[in-house]
Amino acid sequence: MKIGGIFDLDQDIAKLEQLKKDTENPQYWEDHQKMRELNSAVSRVEKELAPWLPFQAKIEDLIEYIVLAEEENDASALSQLEKEYGSYTQKLEQLEIRILLSGETDYCNAYLNLHPGAGGTESQDWAEMLLRMYQRWALKRGFEVDIVSLESGEEAGIKDATLHIRGAYAFGYLTAENGIHRLVRLSPFNAQNKRQTSFCGVSVSPEIDDSVEVLIEDKDLRIDTFRASGAGGQHVNKVSSAVRITHTPTGVAVSCQSERSQLQNRDTAMNLLRSKLYEIEKERKTQETAEKALERKSVEWGNQIRSYTFQPSVIVKDHRTNIEKGNAQAVMDGEIDDFIIAWLKTYKTKNN
Repeated sequence: MKIGGIFDLDQDIAKLEQLKKDTENPQYWEDHQKMRELNSAVSRVEKELAPWLPFQAKIEDLIEYIVLAEEENDASALSQLEKEYGSYTQKLEQLEIRILLSGETDYCNAYLNLHPGAGGTESQDWAEMLLRMYQRWALKRGFEVDIVSLESGEEAGIKDATLHIRGAYAFGYLTAENGIHRLVRLSPFNAQNKRQTSFCGVSVSPEIDDSVEVLIEDKDLRIDTFRASGAGGQHVNKVSSAVRITHTPTGVAVSCQSERSQLQNRDTAMNLLRSKLYEIEKERKTQETAEKALERKSVEWGNQIRSYTFQPSVIVKDHRTNIEKGNAQAVMDGEIDDFIIAWLKTYKTKNN
């Protein structure tokens, strides 16, 4: 039996078996790069199959129960099966989204960066609101989330922040959030309580493992240390443990202040830098899409992918899919899956 549309379980099971046989082939044992690639491929296919195999077994059991219930003309059994059918359908819809997340790095953990646009305190406060939204979204999904770096605003909000979100397909889901997010509200920082528009840029990159080679030469790096900001007691105030690394050829700069050790912060910052450079190189080698072009536009009017309007009406609208939600508070509490899934179905289906 085949389930999952274009996802062929039999084909992928055969592929996994062949990959495992290849890892046992002595001709690859001395080729460390090839072995890393094979082991990485085995791990990836196993992760892709993991949610489908038990679901396939349950579907086959369900079919057998239906046949038996019909043969015995058992109305109560059929009624119970109808209820279970609803839950199976919902589960299947969730798994079908996984089909769309078949890109090379979709399964990876993600780094999500927030950078407010022009507007000072207003935009910095908006960036902090989005930071909270993504933290709540990650926790609702059962992901782990840490703040890698955070630069606070002078009065309120944040000037820049990076989250490390760890969980299956975190990067694949969050690619939908790349772009400019626009807020319209009555300003809490204006004495006249005037209506204010603020912007914040969101960029997402995958956390790539050591099997992916990214050439970074020491001569191209500028490494600075500084004192971490935020909570942390005397350690934060007295020790320059935070690290900022700038890749001079590209101008890409990353920082980390989440660890107490400068060495640990440096390692995390290097991992983040590798991820960002990998994305840049991947984009360079592929044809630019309209969506990617939009994502790189300046953080200003006309470039937003989504608008969050709190005044005069209350609505959140994604301009790429026209999905709207009237409960803005729920959205800010992390309920953004409708936007993400609609974008995945639109963009990923078009580009697969």
